[in-house]
Amino acid sequence: MFRLRCGSSFLRRLLHGGTVNRDQVLQQLQVCAAEDQVLDVVGKNKAKLTVNHVSTAVGMLWQFQREKPQMLRTVKVIRCHPQFLTLRVLAENKIALMDDLTLVDMLYSFIRFNVDDHDSLVQQLVSEAWLRIDRLPMESLSKFSMCLSELQLQNSPLMGHITSIVDQRLSSIDDARILTSLMIRISSLVSPRLRDALISRAEELLDTMDPANYNNPRRMVQFMRNIKHSYRPLLDKCNKIILINMSRLDAENISMIMGLYQGLQFNSCDFSLAVKPRLTELIDSSTDPHSFTKLFVALAPMASQEIRDGLENTALLLADELTPHQALAVAEALQDIQSRNLSLLNKIASVIQRNLHVYKPVQVARIIQALFLLKYQNPELFAKLRQILVNVLPYEVTMLTRVLSMLPCQRLEEGVISRVEAVVTQCNLNELNTISFAVAKWLRNEPSYRHNTPSKYVRLLQTLNRCGRERLQNADRLDLLLEELKYTTGEWFEEMLLDETMVTLKRMMDQIHWTNVPALCLFLTKINHICPPLLDRIATVAIKDIDKIQHWGIYATLLPFSVLNYDSADELYDASIQCVTAHISSFEPHMLVFLGHTLALADYFPEELVREIFSIEFLGKLDAKLETLSDALTMRTRLRLMELNRAVCLECPEYQVPWFHENYCQQFQKQGKVTASPMQQQIHNMLGEVLGGINCVRVAVVTPYFYTVDFECVLDKRLQPLPYSGPSTLQISDRGKVHWGTSSEDTTRDVLPPGAQRVAVNFLDSKSFCKNSHHLRGNALMTKRHLEILGYRVVQVPHFEWNSMELSTPNAWKEYLKKNLFGQLSS
Repeated sequence: MFRLRCGSSFLRRLLHGGTVNRDQVLQQLQVCAAEDQVLDVVGKNKAKLTVNHVSTAVGMLWQFQREKPQMLRTVKVIRCHPQFLTLRVLAENKIALMDDLTLVDMLYSFIRFNVDDHDSLVQQLVSEAWLRIDRLPMESLSKFSMCLSELQLQNSPLMGHITSIVDQRLSSIDDARILTSLMIRISSLVSPRLRDALISRAEELLDTMDPANYNNPRRMVQFMRNIKHSYRPLLDKCNKIILINMSRLDAENISMIMGLYQGLQFNSCDFSLAVKPRLTELIDSSTDPHSFTKLFVALAPMASQEIRDGLENTALLLADELTPHQALAVAEALQDIQSRNLSLLNKIASVIQRNLHVYKPVQVARIIQALFLLKYQNPELFAKLRQILVNVLPYEVTMLTRVLSMLPCQRLEEGVISRVEAVVTQCNLNELNTISFAVAKWLRNEPSYRHNTPSKYVRLLQTLNRCGRERLQNADRLDLLLEELKYTTGEWFEEMLLDETMVTLKRMMDQIHWTNVPALCLFLTKINHICPPLLDRIATVAIKDIDKIQHWGIYATLLPFSVLNYDSADELYDASIQCVTAHISSFEPHMLVFLGHTLALADYFPEELVREIFSIEFLGKLDAKLETLSDALTMRTRLRLMELNRAVCLECPEYQVPWFHENYCQQFQKQGKVTASPMQQQIHNMLGEVLGGINCVRVAVVTPYFYTVDFECVLDKRLQPLPYSGPSTLQISDRGKVHWGTSSEDTTRDVLPPGAQRVAVNFLDSKSFCKNSHHLRGNALMTKRHLEILGYRVVQVPHFEWNSMELSTPNAWKEYLKKNLFGQLSS
């Protein structure tokens, strides 16, 4: 009994002593429920605060802020509080006493409170972390890399050191959150080898992580967007997890993911179909300016007109509450949907005008572009915007130059020209091309342009030409060159650099790889240039690795062969069709339509593909997908579906696919009249003379399946022209343009006398041929093929023959037409 009492007494003394020795300051901090309470504890205990106290206080302050909505945070108020300054001073004095985790956490929290990048506290925390970097655990290393990015040190030697550590320890990283955060931060420094290793490790961790965490796959997609590398297997896995979590995503996350997908040219029908109803659900809860702006930007381009009108009305009510950057985002969204809501546009413009001092030059450029494309009229605002650009024109000179050229200006300041000249030698091909557009527009606006070209422009154009040629001659990596050429087009490039570009591409043929084949093919198609050596090399590479090329890449790969009518690629088509049919369910609906049309141009109609596209289920899925695409892409898809439907009906009647585009074609035909060029008018008159009367030829004849034939005549079995009941007439518009009066389909379906034949005469302008030769393009060849199936004998009149020196007199033109119509020269 005595022992028990002694033991109990000792235990009470021990517990009492523990209570006395307990950290009372830490206890006071831990029971705080708000920032002011934390700061009050700091103020009362300045002399007692240890490293642990400072770390806990700063961490709690940020945690309280983090839990609040963005618009309710009081970061600036906390940062300016006297006791927060106390914490900063104490933290700076105790850096050497901090352990590794505390050091990085402290840096992270102070950056979140927007402490200046050059503040001595931040600088010393970064320096100390650098000294310890090799021993930091991966979680702290990940957070440290995030801090460096916030400090604009993502390309620093320190970040390079982190990249090396990640490379060495990659196999030991088992947390997807840590890995994906690091991937984003080091994305600008990874080599192709490390890139592939990171993607492989991310794919492994994605299979084992909790699918409820959608931030990890989002960061993986962001990494691929940062490095401009689209790895389809990982994208598909990320997309599946994002779809699982769609009901939990807010407008901000959805808007971010949509932007990443767009940057990677990743189209997911399932994602598009899931996003629209989810965003629609969020309309009622997105009532504050921040969430509504994100919703408006994401939903407006894909919404129905009714929902779009509702969004615009809400935007009008919230306009005065928008921040300058939110107003810019709304303006760009209005430009995307080509809104004509003048009240909203005026309101947004007024918010922008009130806050011009806030915007950076690049943002001013974005404002000008959005308002210009919306055809917004406000000379005063545009004058102010222009003045900002003229005065500062910084390193973003290319973008600012392009936007500056949009604005009305009688005379360009010498200072602008000199600043452009100063950076031209540092520009890539795309930037040089952009500057050339601006120079061309400035020239047209120059009062003295019609008399002579001012020397300042001559000098700048000469510099552009020299820099462009030197850049091509010095290029040694095909991938980098294709990136520069991706958006390069226009008169200056075609006249000055196209030939040199083709020489460079031929020089780099040994660098053609399955990874760059789609980009190269898109470029060749865009410039309309047929080059057999390049196409042969592309075909060889693509056939070997067709299974590695992404689905959209197969379509891009086939484009130049079909569009440019290169008929030496049978093996490539066979390999592509085999690959497509094996993965047909993986294609986006609109991409499958484009692929089917591309194959049809080359006279390929794989049965499985045709039956898939024209199945009821697929067409329903396509309609749903088109509701989420831009108006331009939707129109293009519908046109390609019609052309494919027509081709299948004419060339593969055994498939028994119905023609269901009659109404579509009738509506399309009513949208505008066909304008007759001077050469077509000339041919019309000559045909009248050759055939013995203008009533023997019809113009703009609409055939079955809605081809429009420039001229039609009927020859009997003795090759004598047969007159129509009435002559075709030319119609003169109010603007002085000559239009054909289209003949109805009924006139083309009259029963012909025995032995008679219809003759279609089509004038082929330069768009029907490759630019570097007289090689006929695929669409002109398919038109000829289809007209012949419809019973026509087709006579094609190339522009280079009609305009040749050989045909320079009326008699020569008549002889040319007689030869092609009757198959013999007249005596």
